[in-house]
Amino acid sequence: MNAPYHPEAALADGPAKTAAAGVVHGAGPLAAAWRHPLLRPVAALLILLLIDLLCVPGFFRLEIKDGHLYGSLIDIANRAAPLMLTALGMTLVIATRGIDISVGAVVAISGTVAAMLIGGTMVVQNGVPDYVSRVPMAWALCAAMGAAVLCGAWNGLLVATLGLQPIIATLILMVAGRGLAQLLTDGQIVTVYYRPYFYLGSGYLFGLPFALYLVAAVLLVIALLMRKTALGLFIQAVGINPVAARLAGLKTAALIFFVYVFCSACAGLAGLMISANIKSADANNAGLLLELDAILAVTLGGTSLGGGKFSLAGSVIGALIIQTLTYTIYSLGVPPEVNMVVKSVVVFLVCLSQSAEFKTVWGRLVARKP
Repeated sequence: MNAPYHPEAALADGPAKTAAAGVVHGAGPLAAAWRHPLLRPVAALLILLLIDLLCVPGFFRLEIKDGHLYGSLIDIANRAAPLMLTALGMTLVIATRGIDISVGAVVAISGTVAAMLIGGTMVVQNGVPDYVSRVPMAWALCAAMGAAVLCGAWNGLLVATLGLQPIIATLILMVAGRGLAQLLTDGQIVTVYYRPYFYLGSGYLFGLPFALYLVAAVLLVIALLMRKTALGLFIQAVGINPVAARLAGLKTAALIFFVYVFCSACAGLAGLMISANIKSADANNAGLLLELDAILAVTLGGTSLGGGKFSLAGSVIGALIIQTLTYTIYSLGVPPEVNMVVKSVVVFLVCLSQSAEFKTVWGRLVARKP
């Protein structure tokens, strides 16, 4: 248990492990690649992209304007950035057999705190009117992230210390958190006028959206923690059997507390992105139903709802699948209501594919065929 977490459980089960299994069973590299856990989500994303290629004119067209890269692919990735962040945090929570349905409320809280502190006061400098932040932007961002971390600490305390069911514990914050955000704003939309703040959601760095760099940084840090330390192995152990993990000497309560804090921190950063992108904080609608999309993205990426097995890279791909699906539906002129129906069908199929009873019944039916 003290060995570094070397298998690629953070990103998937690992090509090395899969390849080794293929050698043992006498299968070649092709068969091993066929069993790779990322194959299905990648295939689903490629199918959606193929549909867009055939049905959406100029879908893969990219152009450079003012040193920035523009196109449908860039737009999808940029709009999926908050969902990718939220899905990364949700991945670790689900890996411990938990669930966090309060991330949408955390998005609303962090965006509201940042917008209220930054705002924008008009001043005249050298005869030119401009807006300045009410408080230094760094302090506003720290306060917003601090509020998100406190939300995660609250969830972690209820689940890890008091032993509440995760869905019930996070349901409390899901309802109360959004109500708190609405109380802070009196139910009104808080507008932000400070231009540097907009960079978080709509800024560009080296031609690409700055939000993608934030997602890449978070993914890199947590992936290194999962692979280069024993943290990933410990999270897997808690998800597989929390009682056995505790008897083996693991501090299961501390691990569960950590994953809920990390999940809320990711949601808080996503809230800053959303608020900066729309240049305001809407406590009523910011992050609404984001928790459902995050759970769907995690399951699409191959993370088991039963805990233990998880995939960070798969969760990122799952978020891209959801955003690409939304873009495809809107581009084809399909009514937006269909998007919810399609998502519900996908959720049903994913849950069905992870059901042990369904796999057993399906295996028997296949075995009966001549």
